[in-house]
Amino acid sequence: MPIGALIIGDEIMRGKRQDKHLAQLIAILRKRGLVLAWCQYLGDDPALITATLKRLFAGPDIVFSFGGIGATPDDHTRACAAAAAGVDLVLHPEAEAEIRGRFGVDTTPNRLKMGEFPRGAQTIPNDYNRIRGFSLGEHHFVPGFPIMAWPMVEWVLDHRYPHLFNSQAEAEASIMVYDSAESTLTPLMEAVEARYPGLKVFSLPSVGEGGRRRHIELGVRGAPEAVPAALDELERGVIEAGGNWEAHIADSTQGTAP
Repeated sequence: MPIGALIIGDEIMRGKRQDKHLAQLIAILRKRGLVLAWCQYLGDDPALITATLKRLFAGPDIVFSFGGIGATPDDHTRACAAAAAGVDLVLHPEAEAEIRGRFGVDTTPNRLKMGEFPRGAQTIPNDYNRIRGFSLGEHHFVPGFPIMAWPMVEWVLDHRYPHLFNSQAEAEASIMVYDSAESTLTPLMEAVEARYPGLKVFSLPSVGEGGRRRHIELGVRGAPEAVPAALDELERGVIEAGGNWEAHIADSTQGTAP
C-alpha cells in the first residue's frame, strides 16, 4: 500500500513556518522498513482540501494528513474530510470524554468542536494535550504541531500497520562518477533497470559547487538482495563508457522494526 502525506496550512505556503513533517515522517517510516511514496502541500482552501481528499478517499493509499483539525476559523480539515466522504460531522464520544477530562468545568462548545469528526471515524490518542486526531479508513488526521503529530503517527503505524513493517525494506548504494555526462550514462541506467525489475537507478549531478570537482552520484535502490549485483554492473558500465568512479557512498538499508 503506497503511503502519502498531506501537509496543510497557509503558514507553510506563505513561508511563516518551515515544514518539519516531511523529513520526520520519512524517518518514522524508515524505522519500520516503510517508504513515503508522495507528499502534497495545501493551503487553507476548503474547496481544494475537499477535492483532494475526495480523490484520495477513492484510492488505495495510506495517507497521513497534518494540520487544520483545530476549531479556529482557518481550520477546515475536519469539515472537508466529512464533505469529501459524504457524511456529517458528529461529536465523537471518545474525543468528547478526553476534552471534558482535560478541561472539566471549563469545557466550552468551541472546545468540543475539536472532537467533532466525520461520522464513522476512529480516534487517534494524543498524550500531549488529550485533543484527539481521527482516522477515516486508511486516512489519518493529526494536528500541525510536531510535538503532538509525530507520536500520533507512530501510534497509528504501530497499532494499525505492524503487518506492513519491513515489507518495503530497501537498500541503497552509489558511486561517485567523474569524467562522464548524464546523457552518456543514460543507456547504462536504462539497461540496469531493465535487467532488475523493481530496482530504481538514480543519478545526482553536481556542477562543482565550492570548488569541488564536477561529478555524478550514480546509484541504485531497491530490494537489498539485488542492489550489489546492479551496482557492480553500473561500475563496469561507467568504465566501458570512458568514465571513472570512486568512493562508494555508504550503503543504507531501511527497516529496523521487528
